Amino acid sequence: MEKGSGSPAAGGSCPQKNAEILSSQYGINLFLAGLLLTFAWAVHAVGISKSHLLSYLITLMFIQLLWMLWYLCRSCTQRRLIRDKDTHAGARWLKCGITLFAVITLILDSFKVGYYIDFSNCLSPTEGIFPVTHAAHTILQVYFLWCHAKDIIQSFKTLERFGVIHSVFTNLLLWTNGVLTESKHQLNEHKERLITLGFGNITIVLDDHAPQCNCTTTTLCSIFSQGIYYLYPFNIEYHILASTMLYVLWKNIGRKVEHHQQHKTPFKFHGITVGMIFGLTVLTSTIAVVVVYLIQIGRSKVKSELALTMFYLHAIFVLALMCTAGVVALLIYRLEDRSLDNSKNPARKLDAELLVGTAAGSWLLSWGSILAIICAQAHPKYTWYNLPYSVLVIIEKYIQNLFIIESIHREQEKANDDIKTLRIVTISRGSTLSLTPSYKEIYNGRATCDIGELPCLVSSSICARESDGGGSANEETNQGNSPVMRSASEFSFHSRSSVADNKRRILKNIAAFLFLCNLSLWIPPAFGCRPEYDNGLEEIVFGFEPWIIVVNLAMPFSIFYRMHSAASLFEVNCKT
Repeated sequence: MEKGSGSPAAGGSCPQKNAEILSSQYGINLFLAGLLLTFAWAVHAVGISKSHLLSYLITLMFIQLLWMLWYLCRSCTQRRLIRDKDTHAGARWLKCGITLFAVITLILDSFKVGYYIDFSNCLSPTEGIFPVTHAAHTILQVYFLWCHAKDIIQSFKTLERFGVIHSVFTNLLLWTNGVLTESKHQLNEHKERLITLGFGNITIVLDDHAPQCNCTTTTLCSIFSQGIYYLYPFNIEYHILASTMLYVLWKNIGRKVEHHQQHKTPFKFHGITVGMIFGLTVLTSTIAVVVVYLIQIGRSKVKSELALTMFYLHAIFVLALMCTAGVVALLIYRLEDRSLDNSKNPARKLDAELLVGTAAGSWLLSWGSILAIICAQAHPKYTWYNLPYSVLVIIEKYIQNLFIIESIHREQEKANDDIKTLRIVTISRGSTLSLTPSYKEIYNGRATCDIGELPCLVSSSICARESDGGGSANEETNQGNSPVMRSASEFSFHSRSSVADNKRRILKNIAAFLFLCNLSLWIPPAFGCRPEYDNGLEEIVFGFEPWIIVVNLAMPFSIFYRMHSAASLFEVNCKT
């Protein structure tokens, strides 16, 4: 019987695994073809223009639009069916974040349409079709993720695997295109600053793919062209978030889940005042440093060196605070004896993998800077600040990753339930009149959700006491000792509860502080404050072109790490 019952499952899992492998290989080949096309355009390959790249992306978006419309129509016709949901996927705060980035992406698309209208005489029609298609793709995709990010698909699984993985790699290619365009703009600005600072030993050729014609309205052209590059960081974050949510949806196809109630953990500002104050202070000071840096860098050699020194000192101070906060949080975890939740969860596993994987980008840049400082023959004064900065970047990410991964894998606290049960049993030995007030004292008004369980527990303990063979003498003795026992147990449970509350409050403040610090450290590289470009030391040691290639490859991962860490810390704060 067991063999017969097990064989269908084994036979049924093989086609699903094959479909997963086939769809993943389809997606990878789709991505590699687009990546090669993007690279060919970037290096001015013969016979390949930007219109070829945009045509490929438009085709991919159009196919995804058709699939999403088909899925939404099928969902509407099967609305009455009960579907499995992954409660860990598609959190509300994540949906709100992707919606915010999508709105700014729509503004970016409108700027691109305006840019195309102004340069329509010499631009390919694909440059006007692309932003319109992208806007429609963005609107429908956000609606799709709001409604179906939690779905566990159990029908048409093979077809849905190809549809979802197509969507994942379409967003990754759009992310790659945005990263390349924004990086080329940053590189051109960097080259212009090198010209200003008089680096004559570096061959500088601007590569901006600018249209070879005059603009119809000069003022609007300037607004559109400059505004586009300030909005690209939000577009980049939108596509990477969309691809991660869609990847979780793909991993959930055909998955068997346990049906259990998950407690909602809304974000509350209560109890995190200290962390918010310190975090907002860091955020405000970071914005001020970025503004001063962008104004001063490239003006003259002295002003550039002062801007770099200011940036390094501020970053060293912030990273040192973050390391200290992370160490304190890990020490608190070491003092607690709580097991980890090792159940299978695609969303949680992906969060941990993205944290470690994207941290490798900034680690690569930090080790490059450390090697450059060690090997360089001449060291301007400001470059010595780069050494502690690079070391702290490595240490801070290492500590923060440990804190976040352990936080998202820790089981929900069950100590309160144990204390509650022991508290009820202890009180029931004495007077039942003090039951409700004492229970509320410990749980701060949360007794109403479990108040229905109290009579059974109390009555059972009383019955057990009455059926005891000790008689009335033992009963009187117990009643005589009950005030002492009650006061001792109240003190013990109250002290234990207060210690747990203090630990939880400290952890929530640390999570809130690190959340705002990661948002602060996302701002400088996202908006052009990149000392890896401007200090010049790494370029002298490794060479201009090799180091620029390393920075362009690693920087997008570093930027995404900060945003992903902020999102994970927000979840940690809600869960703690």
